[in-house]
Amino acid sequence: MSDPLFSASATERDKVLIVDDETEILVALTDLLEDEFDILSAVSGQEALVVLADHPEISVIISDQRMRDMTGDIFLAETRSYSDAGTILLTGYAELDTVVGALNRGAITFYASKPWEPGALRAMVREAATACRTRRALAMERAMLRSLFDNLPLGLAFTDGRGRITRLNDLAALSFGRPLKDCLGHTEGELLPEPSPTTDIRSNDRQDLVRRTSSDGREHWHRISRVTLDTPVGAQGKNQTAVTMPGTGTISVLIDQDVTDLIEMEKRARQADKMQAIATLAGGIAHDFNNLLTAVLGSLELVTDLQPPTDPNVARLFTNAMDAARRGAVLTQKLLDFSRPRDLARRPVDVPKLLGQMQGLLTQSIGGGGPRAIPVRLDLPGSRLPFASTDPSLLEVALVNLCLNARDAQPKGGEIIISAREATISPDSAVVADKGDGRTSRPLSPGQYVVITVKDRGVGMSPETQARIFEPFFTTKSVGSGIGLGLPMVYGYMQRNGGDVRVVSTPGAGTSIALWLPAIHAEANSQSDSDKNNDTAPGPAGGRSILVVDDDPNVAAVTVGFLKKAGFVVMESHSGLQAIELVRQRPDIGLIIMDLLMPEMNGDECARRIAILRPDLKVLFVTGFADRAILPEHARVLPKPFTRDALLSGVEERFSA
Repeated sequence: MSDPLFSASATERDKVLIVDDETEILVALTDLLEDEFDILSAVSGQEALVVLADHPEISVIISDQRMRDMTGDIFLAETRSYSDAGTILLTGYAELDTVVGALNRGAITFYASKPWEPGALRAMVREAATACRTRRALAMERAMLRSLFDNLPLGLAFTDGRGRITRLNDLAALSFGRPLKDCLGHTEGELLPEPSPTTDIRSNDRQDLVRRTSSDGREHWHRISRVTLDTPVGAQGKNQTAVTMPGTGTISVLIDQDVTDLIEMEKRARQADKMQAIATLAGGIAHDFNNLLTAVLGSLELVTDLQPPTDPNVARLFTNAMDAARRGAVLTQKLLDFSRPRDLARRPVDVPKLLGQMQGLLTQSIGGGGPRAIPVRLDLPGSRLPFASTDPSLLEVALVNLCLNARDAQPKGGEIIISAREATISPDSAVVADKGDGRTSRPLSPGQYVVITVKDRGVGMSPETQARIFEPFFTTKSVGSGIGLGLPMVYGYMQRNGGDVRVVSTPGAGTSIALWLPAIHAEANSQSDSDKNNDTAPGPAGGRSILVVDDDPNVAAVTVGFLKKAGFVVMESHSGLQAIELVRQRPDIGLIIMDLLMPEMNGDECARRIAILRPDLKVLFVTGFADRAILPEHARVLPKPFTRDALLSGVEERFSA
């Protein structure tokens, strides 16, 4: 046979147990069979049972009928509780009635009369050994198939020609929502309720994709496949015919796979693709708007410096224009943070201390006076928390966004509670999020976390709304109240920070949004960023020369105007090649203000070429769409739109570096 189970057995010698109380018989049978089989022997039935217990691999038992302690037929019947070996009874002609009775009871496989014919007895032993091997191989295969059937991560059910279930595993029974025994004999339609408005069915020729609500209220997607079992016929087995059983008709198998996690992964993949496409579009728009806003804001500042308006109406119009341009800058910054988030300046952050420092800001912006006043309460632990590893400025922005949303979710008043706690993700729970912590966007790595939760008692969200809250530009607010970028920004920030956002919300019962930040055990920096970078007024230019490189003439004009008014000697260039040539001609240039994104030659490439000519020449990059990945490690970047003070501070920092 070609089956590996049979082939493996065929390479081993079968063991034969010979039982007879006459030594001469044992010797004769051993001489007859030992060339082909491994022989074990016993002189009584009781001794043979002990041997059989110690050697369960014995394939054939040969026993004499007449023995002192027990007869052969009784002994062979007793062996059935020990072994499935083939049995041969040796008997005389006068004992045919005993043989017939033993055959009828199934106690023996064959019998041979004394004196035996050697060739016939040897053939009989071979046949019994082969039958035993086959029986054991089939039992092993059946056990393996049964184990596979019961332990597959799929629901499997076999049905007859009438669609009645004849066999199924536990997962299939669980899918039907009934005990396994209650499913047998019923059709699939009898076990499942009629499709309801909450049940989606998407079908093709061989599969159904079904959404069902389980007993605990959770929605699950099931991929249902129905296959008719085929068996090969013909010498080569190339033709297929349906498997049928008498009285049951065609046999089919129903395969039920819970694909909820796969569907969710596909949704996240589509969401990621959509967000990436929108991000690319938003980034391009934001870059162009930042150039425009730089020109507008800079021009307004320069006009105000050249001729301050004396008419109050004109002054108010100038102020309105400046405020509108600044709001536009904030909006484009949101687009940029979403499309190409800035690098995280991660450091150890004392979360309770930061929340305490933000109390005033939150009280003013969220819980201050007015018709929409909502009190903000901090719920901080008495014990010390580990520090969180994050960018404190981005954390502050995220918390303000969450609090604004919490305020808007409580139009009739309420309360915002901000809490902090420590949590640990063990390796066993790292892949699957804790259901008690709400919906999660991604699994978390094992380790310690600081969890900041913003909770309100507002209107809550439906499951459909929760599924979309991290989509860019999705908002439930009225026109003019929001553009739907706040939560996507929080989502992106937490992803880049190695954390997670988890949401628990019930319609009418409020919302809880938790930020999971990786924890570190470290002392706080002794000096804050504001201490390290004290804002000092830029000193006099002292005739230092600066080269401004920007492909947008309007932005370049504003930058040059700011610098000239501060007393710098300024040169202007609108391309990378022209800038390189000016550096060759003017050794007095002490600083280059370089736009990052330019046609033909980007600012980073231009800076690298200039560094070959003048390794000592410093560069301050300005851009409305900075990608840190393409910049040198210690590059200084000034984002557009920038004010005069921001530009001059950046210039002084580069000159003094």
